[in-house]
Amino acid sequence: MHMKVLFLHQNFPGQFRHIAVYLARQADADVLAIGREQAPGLPGVQSLRYKPHRTASPHTDPYACTLEERVLHGQQVLRLLLDLKGRGYRPDVVVAHPGWGESLYVKEPFPTAKLIHFCEYYYQVEGDDLDFDPEFPASIDDKVRVRSRNALHLLNLESCDLGITPTHWQHSLHPAAYRDKIKVIHEGIDTAKLGPDPMATLSSPNGRVLRAGEPIATYVARNLEPYRSFHIFMCALPRILREHPTCQVVVVGGDDVSYGSRPKDAPNWRGRMLRENPVDPERVHFLGKVPYEIYKRALQVSAVHVYLTCSFVLSWSLLEAMACGCLIVGSDTVQCGRSSGIVKMAYWWTASIPRHSPSRQRRPLPTPQNTPNCTKQHGARHRRIRVRWGREIKFPMKNQASTLAEPGHRLSGDTWVYR
Repeated sequence: MHMKVLFLHQNFPGQFRHIAVYLARQADADVLAIGREQAPGLPGVQSLRYKPHRTASPHTDPYACTLEERVLHGQQVLRLLLDLKGRGYRPDVVVAHPGWGESLYVKEPFPTAKLIHFCEYYYQVEGDDLDFDPEFPASIDDKVRVRSRNALHLLNLESCDLGITPTHWQHSLHPAAYRDKIKVIHEGIDTAKLGPDPMATLSSPNGRVLRAGEPIATYVARNLEPYRSFHIFMCALPRILREHPTCQVVVVGGDDVSYGSRPKDAPNWRGRMLRENPVDPERVHFLGKVPYEIYKRALQVSAVHVYLTCSFVLSWSLLEAMACGCLIVGSDTVQCGRSSGIVKMAYWWTASIPRHSPSRQRRPLPTPQNTPNCTKQHGARHRRIRVRWGREIKFPMKNQASTLAEPGHRLSGDTWVYR
């Protein structure tokens, strides 16, 4: 008997890429996905698109604006779900990222479907991303708006049958009353496509060819902004270049804003930080947003990968850099440390730097030259973590989907258990 699995993600596949591909290849699973009109989708996975019929009213109170937007997303998805139900579709399991409201009304048309939520983040008024950096103090408006935003997450926690969150730190942010229904399972990275390549090369915008084995440092973020401590990296960069005259630096990321806001005195954070910290364009290469293969080559030529962030969700780039064998220089933040329960193996060779400094006088980033203990047995440890991630959490969510499905819908064999 086929298990019918429905994925909901406004930018599908998002975090569901690996599990959706895996399930789509199974003979006894039917996979359907719903995303917004711009969602990239996945080959081999049937996808439906939606577009909210309007945006939040300009007259809505700013504290409630986000919730109205999410309700509008939920309404439009509900229309799709009702149409599917009218055509006889009945999902056994719905796996959703609830952050945009798409799963708010899943239980109305499909009350017996098991609903799994990807519980990515529960906002804190104090102690995490909002007031992380004293350079960007949170106003009372910021705090009240964040508190109001959690109304959506409380609705999501109440409605789901099971929650999944990537790290123990993210689990700890959720209200104690709901933690028992949230399992810590990372969505995984595809380690089969990652790994060191001693022959890797990368062409820079100025025509220089960078090669694996050269003194190259990398920094990666979806967008270059303070949430991923781009400003701290840029403040440290002139000193790094001065103290390591042969070092080349590759920066990957766009000029938009994923979190937070734009600078008030510049079009983007890259422009502002370059104005404050000019660097040699022959040594610092800004690639912008790049295809995955180019991004992977950047990691494969890298000797040191710099991962800086405020207290926020862990980036795939850190784990993928580890899988490519990079030495990691990471922020001294809780989600990057041992308590996260997800990157503790990386800390066998990771050097950390301070969270922030009001004076912006950061000490130099550690490198293989000034942290020799970090590089000892580096290759062996890389192989261990690559094996661990490839075997244990490449497709973790299928295990949870199996436990929620009816007994007769369990996929054949042992494909639902960790390998």
